[in-house]
Amino acid sequence: MANTPPFHADHVGSLLRPRELAEARVKNSQGKISASDLTEIENQHIQYAIKQQENVGLKAVTDGEYRRSFWHYDFMGMLTGLDLEERGEGIAFAGATLRPIFPVINDHLDFPDEHPMLEHYRFVAENTSVFPKISIPGPSCCHFRLAIEDIHPPEYRDPEVLMNAIMLTYKKAVRSFYEIGCRYLQMDDIFFAYLCDPTHRKTKSDIGQDPDWLIGKYAWMMDQAIKDRPDDMVIGMHLCRGNFQSTHAAEGAYDPIADILFNQTGVDIFFMEYDTDRAGSLDPLKYLPKGKQRVLPGFVTTKSGELEPRDEILRRFDKASQFANIDQLGLAPQCGFASTEEGNKLSEMDQWKKLEFIVSIAEEIWGEV
Repeated sequence: MANTPPFHADHVGSLLRPRELAEARVKNSQGKISASDLTEIENQHIQYAIKQQENVGLKAVTDGEYRRSFWHYDFMGMLTGLDLEERGEGIAFAGATLRPIFPVINDHLDFPDEHPMLEHYRFVAENTSVFPKISIPGPSCCHFRLAIEDIHPPEYRDPEVLMNAIMLTYKKAVRSFYEIGCRYLQMDDIFFAYLCDPTHRKTKSDIGQDPDWLIGKYAWMMDQAIKDRPDDMVIGMHLCRGNFQSTHAAEGAYDPIADILFNQTGVDIFFMEYDTDRAGSLDPLKYLPKGKQRVLPGFVTTKSGELEPRDEILRRFDKASQFANIDQLGLAPQCGFASTEEGNKLSEMDQWKKLEFIVSIAEEIWGEV
């Protein structure tokens, strides 16, 4: 059985926050417990989450993003030159509204040598017997949600200059994670999928940003950021259409991005939302070139606790294998279970059952995880 990625069973990264942990974060924000007290509680729950991931049979584990409030903003706010501001109204999802947090670039971008998530990775690596992984937001996240008026360095008003700065920041991040031992780094670049949505495409067009140009530039940023990584470092990418308290924010098939995604980003593993008709057909998988790249279609949803019919999952893999080599496929949830600390609307028991189910499907189809 392979002990290094890519695996045929995997998950995106975030897990539902245990009640004690959620309450501790509130107490810390209120000044009722210290930062060190909170860290100790986080450590205990992360150690438990790692064991649970191992127990269900996963070969790659994360910290569940237990130290974060958001899947992306925490990482971004820890970059040099990028700050987070709370103001106005949050971004609208289908039936919910995100907390009103907005990225602002106040100075030149850089990845600091002591970025806290380096230590987050180290803790996972020190506490697992399988393969440690960390999920961070991809380069597009530092651009897609950025309003033009929130870009303050004058030279960054030139989008080519800004995107080059983002790319160099991520290039340093990739190198920094590698230097501390990380060999499986996942970047959540969900805005590729958003640019398949006619509404989001129009929004970008209305402010003078050509959606297809953005797709090409986002692919370029990713490819340039990771291309010099050593051969033993695996890069994953997650794509979805929004995941906040079991709601979504976009829809649209992968057709506008599939060829560029598989052939111009340099990514090894793709986690792709496929739990509803919002993602379109499996036809775009035909652009996956033969070789070592792997796609993990998210046929299992994290938005509800209901377990998918096993036969239906197997039928979908029969269909997927018409477009891509079955050995280049695997199974994962369509997204994390808690893209924000509020989490999706299912129980922790449901969560672990779903991950165990994913492992069992992989064992049935490929004979290994």
